[in-house]
Amino acid sequence: MAFCNSCGEKLELGAKFCNKCGTAISGPLLTSPPALATPPPATGGGSALKVVLIVVAVIVGIGILGIAGLSYFAYHVARSAHVSQEGGRVKVDSPLGSFSANDPEATVKELGVDVYPGAEVQKQGSVSMTFGGMHTVAANFETSDPLAKVCDFYRSRYPAATVSTASTNHCGIVSGDQNNSITINVESDGTTTRIHIANVIKKT
Repeated sequence: MAFCNSCGEKLELGAKFCNKCGTAISGPLLTSPPALATPPPATGGGSALKVVLIVVAVIVGIGILGIAGLSYFAYHVARSAHVSQEGGRVKVDSPLGSFSANDPEATVKELGVDVYPGAEVQKQGSVSMTFGGMHTVAANFETSDPLAKVCDFYRSRYPAATVSTASTNHCGIVSGDQNNSITINVESDGTTTRIHIANVIKKT
């Protein structure tokens, strides 16, 4: 039996053309079908997959260790923290620092900024925090005096302020040096003037 040299189709005896591909029959014919080419075996794919899996496993492992470490640290800090509460006053002492809130009298003493004469300190918003080398104190005050009078008072206290802004119902002052930064915001709704003072002190 003969086969087409081009496509390997069986040929009838005496055929001049291949019935499948139309190639003209000439010269010696194949006596068996041509072997089909086999693709070379894939190399390297398995190793690349292993590398990817190893990298993913390492990342997941690091993530799990990080979460475990953070959980242990938070648990240790929480166990070491001491929380005290008296009325609405809250104080937290921990290895990282201290935090107290809603203790306006103590906050005003630590504020280090002149309080506008006659302004009443508000219980809500009074905060004192110490973390690392920074001590932050903030307090809120209210007065019935007009906005312009309050703003003039603080501008006279900080004539060299790095920032001083003013609008119809608001003024802001930022002043400080390498050891502390004082921010004063004053706003009014027409009847009440509210003063927010924050002082960030670098501990030496």
